[in-house]
Amino acid sequence: QVELVESGGGLVQAGGSLRLSCAASGLTVSMYAMGWFRQSPGKEREFVAAISWAGSNTYYANSVKGRFTISRDNVQNTVYLQMNSLSPEDTAVYYCAAAKDYLTLTLAAYDYWGQGTQVTVSS
Repeated sequence: QVELVESGGGLVQAGGSLRLSCAASGLTVSMYAMGWFRQSPGKEREFVAAISWAGSNTYYANSVKGRFTISRDNVQNTVYLQMNSLSPEDTAVYYCAAAKDYLTLTLAAYDYWGQGTQVTVSS
């Protein structure tokens, strides 16, 4: 049974940083593209960042480019999202996802999803 478990969310002041983790079980992350998405109340889930199988390629939403960094540790079967210079607009539930693909930004292409972790940025 595949399970993705996010952690690291919380409350932070604007300008602060958080590091999200996504621990995978039941699948080998080195065979999957991994992505982070987020969803705010009343909004659709949106793409944040994605990383290819071996981590050699990454892609970011324009809104987080230069502030967020996605990385992976295939030995630990874990994916990370380092978030710096956070603003209230980053407040959302953040989801980790796995896609049986090299690298994809498309929500529908992701096969497995975590339960999400709340990130709240105060002004």
